[in-house]
Amino acid sequence: MNRLANEQSPYLLQHASNPVDWWPWGEEAMTEAKRRDVPVLLSVGYSSCHWCHVMAHESFEDPATAALLNDHFVAVKVDREERPDVDAVYMEAVQAATGQGGWPMTVFLTPDAEPFYFGTYFPPEPRHGMPSFAQILEGVRSAWADRRDEVGEVAGRIVADLAGRSLSASLPADRRPPRAEELHTALMGLTREFDAAHGGFGGAPKFPPPMVLEFLLRHHARTASAGALEMVQATCAAMARGGIYDQLGGGFARYAVDATWTVPHFEKMLYDNALLCRTYAHLWRSTGSEEARRTAVETADFMVRELRTDQGGFASALDADSDDGTGRHVEGAYYVWTPGQLRAVLGEEDAEFAAAHFGVTEEGTFEEGASVLQLPDTEGLVDAERVARVRQRLLAAREERPRPGRDDKVVACWNGLAIAALAETGAYFDRPDLIQAATDAADLLVRVHMDAQVRLHRTSRDGTPGANSGVLEDYADVAEGFLTLASVTGEGVWVEFAGFLLDTVLLQFTTEDGALYDTAADAEALIRRPQDPTDNATPSGWTAAAGALLSYAALTGSGRHRDAAERALGIVTALAGRAPRFIGWGLAVAEAALDGPREVAVVGPPGDPATAALHHAALLGTAPGAVVAMGAPGADEVPLLQNRPLVDGKPAAYVCRHFTCERPTTDPAELTAGLQG
Repeated sequence: MNRLANEQSPYLLQHASNPVDWWPWGEEAMTEAKRRDVPVLLSVGYSSCHWCHVMAHESFEDPATAALLNDHFVAVKVDREERPDVDAVYMEAVQAATGQGGWPMTVFLTPDAEPFYFGTYFPPEPRHGMPSFAQILEGVRSAWADRRDEVGEVAGRIVADLAGRSLSASLPADRRPPRAEELHTALMGLTREFDAAHGGFGGAPKFPPPMVLEFLLRHHARTASAGALEMVQATCAAMARGGIYDQLGGGFARYAVDATWTVPHFEKMLYDNALLCRTYAHLWRSTGSEEARRTAVETADFMVRELRTDQGGFASALDADSDDGTGRHVEGAYYVWTPGQLRAVLGEEDAEFAAAHFGVTEEGTFEEGASVLQLPDTEGLVDAERVARVRQRLLAAREERPRPGRDDKVVACWNGLAIAALAETGAYFDRPDLIQAATDAADLLVRVHMDAQVRLHRTSRDGTPGANSGVLEDYADVAEGFLTLASVTGEGVWVEFAGFLLDTVLLQFTTEDGALYDTAADAEALIRRPQDPTDNATPSGWTAAAGALLSYAALTGSGRHRDAAERALGIVTALAGRAPRFIGWGLAVAEAALDGPREVAVVGPPGDPATAALHHAALLGTAPGAVVAMGAPGADEVPLLQNRPLVDGKPAAYVCRHFTCERPTTDPAELTAGLQG
């Protein structure tokens, strides 16, 4: 009996018809393993994971493999996006034991959930020096039956090692945020790792680095560092022109398999696109780049068009794979083109033009002569109207192809990131529809994800909350989204909701020494309470919380929240010089703390063009992490607005640091000049 049919996760539902007798994660599965005296197979993945699909087809859909699993193991399937805590704990063990990790993650546990053997993808037969999955199962079964004491000793050592990994020793004694010299050291470290030829950091595979780019933009704003801005410009240009960016429909793929951003791993994740949308919008704010503006707007439009759910939230991801038209499920089939396909859609003349413009060759850049579309040379392009017509025709033709699958669960933290990106992009580029989309998503999070005790559900689907509690990144990123939405709309209620969430962060996730855990104090106990201050594909919950606490303190004057933010930034002080690529969001927050952050109160009658002009100028300020509050005279929803009168009867803007304000201005140009880093 497969027990996944009643689960909410699209990933678990993909396995509901497997012959494997899957269990969801929980005490019942461990109790069953104890009753039968068998080990647990823990398989962790997510719905848009290409190799998860491959292993499912090769092994979990195979009756013989399923029989071996069912006879000798309790098989547990976990969606890492639903249970990041479970994923984090066992991924730490996998990486410690093997030096690498990834998904699908395959871990064998005792019935007490203690790990003793690890891996990721295993093939159905021995391949490239890897044993087959069946050989792994037989080996573990034999060890469990014949060398149980040895298995127990290994599991005990692993659990003890994990338990001993405390971050408290990494925190500086005074728990202070980084100073200017430490942020400069981080810049130098990033400069050494920067790929000057292709943009980005490191080699292949190459991942977008939005958190690092945000730090570099803020550092440039504070110090006028030309090198910091040049790294952002080069990286953003290379990504926007590369195959990792969808040149027809907008939006970014997960990563590039090469160092040149040419061939992507085609899955599209909400979090990547939310973060990168905001990055490009901020780059435009700093430079006025038309390419940055176009990329930000197209990415925002992609999110609304492709990922928005009927309830107003945003779905998690689009698969990398889709039907190639012949019944085969092929990675990238929806996105790539051959010269022949271009001719069939466009005719000879326009196909030749499109092939030159998008870099489509007979040899192809992908598989079987197909090419990803990219912009190998944007210089000298004179026929923009023709490009637009060709794009529309190709996009219309692509709409007729079988579409990639969509994971339509709504994840709280990723929706928080999307809210922030859409609200700012809408405000910068006069797109009220994007601001409305951000507001609708925020409404869904309040209605569906927040309960009466102001605790968050991590996921929902079709308007129904999931059973799993939010983790630190959910509270932090949703608070960040709410605070950004408040700055854009002038609706103070979003500051209030953010305050509720951040109070829970202080109560449930924060220790006395300023460290933060990824799970709440009253969450399900695992073999280790996860705690990771470094960024992965998204900002770490630790530093995201620091950023939201800092912004909330700037809007409200709360010393308690400011103190918590500064203590949390102590880990950034410890890691800034050693691992700047992996603490990018913390560095960005530290830039805001060093700059103030500046607090901008815009006071004027709603609907007054002068109020709107000052508000727009405030939002376009590049001062690191500046917060903006807007309201009518006498508004008191946000403390920053209190006791801010009009000036000579005109709307006015007050620029403050730590609630000490400069002379107010009624001139948008003067306000803009005063907020440029």
